Amino acid sequence: MSAVSDAAIAAVGTRFRLHGRGADGLDCVGLVALALRAGGYVGEVPTGYSLRGDDWGVLDRVLVRVAEAEPGDVLLMAAGPGQLHFGIRTATGFVHADAGLRRVVERPGMPPWPLIGVWRMGV
Repeated sequence: MSAVSDAAIAAVGTRFRLHGRGADGLDCVGLVALALRAGGYVGEVPTGYSLRGDDWGVLDRVLVRVAEAEPGDVLLMAAGPGQLHFGIRTATGFVHADAGLRRVVERPGMPPWPLIGVWRMGV
C-alpha cells in the first residue's frame, strides 16, 4: 500500500464540506491534499475555486502525470459538464468526497466518470 492511499482510506466517513480541509469536513481537493501530505507533499493547496471549470494545471507542476493508475495516485475526473472531481486510487477502487452522500467514501473499481488524467508523487 501507499501512505497516500492509506490516508485517503482513513478519511472515509468524514463529512463533506465545500473547501473543507480537516476533521470538520473535506471536499475532493481537501481529501487529495490530506492524502498527499501523508505521502510527504508540503506544497500549497488551491483555495477559493469554483465547483466548475477551474484550471487544475497545478497538478503538472507538483506531481508527475502517469498513464496507468496505481494505489495512491490522484485521479482527475469529469463528473459533469465543466465539473471536475478528484479522487485517490486505492488497491480495490478509489476514495472521493461525495457531495451527494455528504461524506468521503470508497467505491470499488474505477470511477464511473471519464478519467481526465492520473498523477503520482515523485516518480
